[in-house]
Order: sequence, then C-alpha cells, then structure tokens
Amino acid sequence: QVQLVESGGGLVQPGRSLRLSCAASGSIFSINTMTWYRQPPGKERELVATILQDGSSNYVDSVKGRFTISGDYAKNTVYLQMNSLKPEDTAVYYCSINLKTAWNENWGDYWGQGTQVTVFS
Repeated sequence: QVQLVESGGGLVQPGRSLRLSCAASGSIFSINTMTWYRQPPGKERELVATILQDGSSNYVDSVKGRFTISGDYAKNTVYLQMNSLKPEDTAVYYCSINLKTAWNENWGDYWGQGTQVTVFS
C-alpha cells in the first residue's frame, strides 16, 4: 500500500509564494519520476512540472521561471516552489509519483489527494 500526502496549499495574493510538498509512504522499492499536475476550476487537468531521477526537469510554459520542482528521493518527497503567483495559477494541485513497490513489479502511477491553491486580488 502506497500513500501520497500533499500539503502547502492555501490562499495568497498575486506576487506571493507558496511551497507544496508531497510525501510518499508505504511499500516503495524505487521511484522513477515525480510530477505535479493542476486542475483549474472548470478546466482539464494539466501537467505543471516533472522531475526525473537524474535531476532533470520539465515545465509547462506558463510556469517557467516562476515555479521550481525538486525531489528528495531519499525521503520519497517532491516539492513545488511557486513564486510570483498569478490568479490564473488558481487550481487544485495534485502530485503523482511513478514507482515500484517491489523489484519484480511494474512501474505504476500513484496520486495525492490534491491541495487547493487560490490566488486572489
């Protein structure tokens, strides 16, 4: 059994910062990629940022230069530092971790419960 617990969401004014955390626990053998998604009100879920085992990362264009994804593979935790927040960043943010629960198992995607980020004037 694997659980992902997110924290760090909240209400902020434009231009401010928030840091999201997502910690995985349970039967974890190895982690591959760690990803943040978001779903704005009335819109589809979109990929925000991904980090790979080698430390490389990718971002959706709308957050480049403002958001930074980082991962602590020893702690099975992924972070999303969000700076210069804008009203259009308002969404429910979800973490997803691709991992194995045992050496002989397939890679699988596990999801957090989501955390609300609201940027208001």
